Amino acid sequence: MKQIELATRNNAINNSTIEQFYNLFKRLPEIIPNEPPALLHGDLWSGNYMFDETGSAAIFDPAVYFGFREADIAMTKLFGGFDSEFYEAYNVGFALEKGWNERLDIFNLYPLMVHVNLFGGGYIEQVKQILRKTLKY
Repeated sequence: MKQIELATRNNAINNSTIEQFYNLFKRLPEIIPNEPPALLHGDLWSGNYMFDETGSAAIFDPAVYFGFREADIAMTKLFGGFDSEFYEAYNVGFALEKGWNERLDIFNLYPLMVHVNLFGGGYIEQVKQILRKTLKY
């Protein structure tokens, strides 16, 4: 809600898009699986991981919070994604609910709206595309 309010104040979002957000909000209980919150990295994208001198993966620059696991997975795909081995290993270790891949765009709406508010309206088209696609279901 806060990101929508900021975008409205900055004239970066129109009434039609705001209405689409509210329509999506009404549907979230039927779309998002019911599972307990998990401790998330919060900013898990390809720029926040690397391999150390032994070849072990390391993640850094967290924005830790409790939330839906799919939010962290969605963030990994927002700006390029990780190797498919990452997603396969994740699902072996702690399987995501069926349909997780189709819900990722929904979870990326928040970071995209943050980018709309920080960097300008260029990201709003991606937001609108996700809303249109999601509301077709």
